[in-house]
Amino acid sequence: MRRIHRDTDEQHVDLTPMLDVVFIMLIFFIVTTSFVRETGIDINRPSAATAEKKSKGNILIAIKPNGAIWMDKRQIDIRAVRANIQRLKSKYPQSSVIIQSDTDSKTGVLVRVMDQIRLAGVQNISLAASVDKNR
Repeated sequence: MRRIHRDTDEQHVDLTPMLDVVFIMLIFFIVTTSFVRETGIDINRPSAATAEKKSKGNILIAIKPNGAIWMDKRQIDIRAVRANIQRLKSKYPQSSVIIQSDTDSKTGVLVRVMDQIRLAGVQNISLAASVDKNR
């Protein structure tokens, strides 16, 4: 009786191409992700019937009721707004500036902040508002 000996080598699936694709996709998503910078404080936003949501990456500035100005989770002086905006705008050239002003903050501080933003070369300024539920 004759026995046939089969080759005992097992077949393996090569996962290298799949891992290459996964790493390329990971790099793609990291590069294309726009990071949202938070101001670091909670603001009581005024409500508006015409409020719209912006989906782009934005530069955020918060103004507290006592007039304190916050960017990148730190309090800054009004004189530092221009330099910070220029720095962030050079990092993220497609982003716009959004001011989150508290309902109890003073208009004078808001106008001075807007003036500093315009002096930094940014003309696209938005004011953050909550959507009015009583439309």
